[in-house]
Amino acid sequence: MRLLVTGLTGFVGAHVAAALRAAQPEAELLGLVRPHGTAERLPPAAQALIADLDDAVAVQAAVVEARPDAVLHLAGQSSVHQSWSDPGATLRTNVLGVSHLLEAVHQAAPRARVVIVGSAEEYGAVPAQRQPIREDEPLRPRSPYAVSKAAQGLLALQHGAAGLAVTLARVFPHTGPGRGEAFAESSWARQLAEIEAGLRPAAIEVGNLEAVRDFTDVRDVAAAYLALLAPATPPGVYNICSGRGVSMHDVLDGLVRISGLAVEVRVDRERLRPADVPCLIGDPARLAAATGWAPHIALDQTLRDLLDDARARLRSRRP
Repeated sequence: MRLLVTGLTGFVGAHVAAALRAAQPEAELLGLVRPHGTAERLPPAAQALIADLDDAVAVQAAVVEARPDAVLHLAGQSSVHQSWSDPGATLRTNVLGVSHLLEAVHQAAPRARVVIVGSAEEYGAVPAQRQPIREDEPLRPRSPYAVSKAAQGLLALQHGAAGLAVTLARVFPHTGPGRGEAFAESSWARQLAEIEAGLRPAAIEVGNLEAVRDFTDVRDVAAAYLALLAPATPPGVYNICSGRGVSMHDVLDGLVRISGLAVEVRVDRERLRPADVPCLIGDPARLAAATGWAPHIALDQTLRDLLDDARARLRSRRP
């Protein structure tokens, strides 16, 4: 298999590369990299193809060169918080990027299987009696980021109706080693690592701790993407999630417990997001039935690995 991945140098990309090497060592991995981007951060043995997703002509040329059997679209603006700061850029990056990619694949590699990565944020605020959330739940996006992901999904379904084998993965929160520090749980891990190292007072700044989220380990999510790309999996819409909710307060408590520190928790009002969805718990039954996938890594292990990664990053930055 020749797998073309956008966003291969990002958080999830490294885990997808590792999962692919383990499951299909003979597969060829290609990463779409922006000009003047981070080709040096591509996983070992991956081939770089240079194209900016904003440039339809360059994307077309890259897909022609790649000749992919499968395409996984990970690239894009992934922060809800950032989408409020610059909604136009979020929509431009996420919607135009996937439009250019799907058009290129449809023309240059029409037999390729395509997985477009969406988000649970598309569902918006779902009443408790309709959770865990199934794929047929109406979409009620409450942030520019969620709107951009819903638009991506509609474009994917449009191309699917026109004959492309497109699958839309609505991914619930996932974390683990390599997670960007702009996100809540990885920010907390960084702060705990800095407290351990004596670089900050024993106080941690947080945002909304009441929100309930369905967390999955990024390594389990990478395995789910490969399962969706398998030829035997019917194209469609699939939730990727654990089916279990945990409050952000409990996530923080878990990290603090693992660290062994005694810390003060301070709520930073600037970290409170407008229109924050109070609860997102997904139903993974459709994915399990189609592929046999299930998450295997416990949240406690994920948090341990996240904290260890924050410690390692801190050591790499210090003289």
